[in-house]
Amino acid sequence: MTDLLEITGLTVRFRLRDAVVQAVTNLDLTVRRGELLAVVGESGCGKSVLAHALLGLLPANAGVTGRALITLPPAAGVARTSTDRTFVLPGGGERPGDRTVVLPGGGERPGDRTVVLPGGGERPGDRTFVLPGGGERPGDRTVDLLGCGETTLARQIRGRRIGLIPQSPATALTVVRKGRRLLAETLKQHGRDPRLADQVAAEAGLDPADLERYPFELSGGMAQRLCTALALASDPELLIADEPTSGLDRPLVDHTLDLLRRRCDEGAAVLLITHDLAAAERVADTVAVMYASRIVEHRPAADLFRAPAHPYSQGLLNALPDRDFRAIPGHPPMLTALPPGCAFAARCTRVTDACKVQPAGPVACHHPLTTAEVPA
Repeated sequence: MTDLLEITGLTVRFRLRDAVVQAVTNLDLTVRRGELLAVVGESGCGKSVLAHALLGLLPANAGVTGRALITLPPAAGVARTSTDRTFVLPGGGERPGDRTVVLPGGGERPGDRTVVLPGGGERPGDRTFVLPGGGERPGDRTVDLLGCGETTLARQIRGRRIGLIPQSPATALTVVRKGRRLLAETLKQHGRDPRLADQVAAEAGLDPADLERYPFELSGGMAQRLCTALALASDPELLIADEPTSGLDRPLVDHTLDLLRRRCDEGAAVLLITHDLAAAERVADTVAVMYASRIVEHRPAADLFRAPAHPYSQGLLNALPDRDFRAIPGHPPMLTALPPGCAFAARCTRVTDACKVQPAGPVACHHPLTTAEVPA
């Protein structure tokens, strides 16, 4: 997998009249093509602020520093190579819903990868195409999401290259348009057939008949699924899903998680923001655990859920009903008055004087757990 988004030193501060909220502190993350990265942690730790910072959706009192470099295909009208050629893929073209895309001229370049499209492979009639594999390709461009400005974000990035499933769908939808019109207009805006609205809605788990309703006529779960459909409409390279399963019953939770996993398997990247550890364990490739504005552990999902190394990560897992079902003593610190050093020290049973200095690394702890210390 090749890097799609590289976040370095992301720091977000909200200035209040008599205080400063330290919402995100010196955050480093890399999201790769084909990867589902889950960011987990308690409410208020900074997960959603991270998502909004990447898309330029923070309020005016926010101060943002750092870099967030995303690798994108060439701008419209710029040829990648002289050998680019056009294919018609299912979902557009001379058939209703087909769309035409330009693929690089072949698999002779380093990093190209092979994917199976409907119509071939292990199923009769499937066919195989070679698609480009990463950002080393001629014509690719790098954009700093934190420094490119609102014009670039609005016209080239937000809702196009990066899709967002918002945490609060009721505030994200235009209430004077029915769902069908919202979805059809979004599809048309991104060069796709508006007649695909039913198909995209069904993919998101929304009954196409519900597109005939206004957003205020939808339940919370229906509105969540409509937002998911709108985020998928542009077929984005990166999908940021901020609590995408909130308000959904179990079958629809499973449907949404399977959808996110399928997006990654098709080559896109997903940044999943959730407090649902079971969801993260089920679909994530890697997991970043946030506590009090910082990433305290960032490891492959299988390793973290099998043997968490940071005491806070272990505490989160121990609080699950199917594990110890034991709460972490104490409360997170106020983001307006974070202590020096490790913010978890006041709640940690392994604390020493060394914890007065902020630790670094993929496991931000001076005394990480060993595999032998983790209960089987």
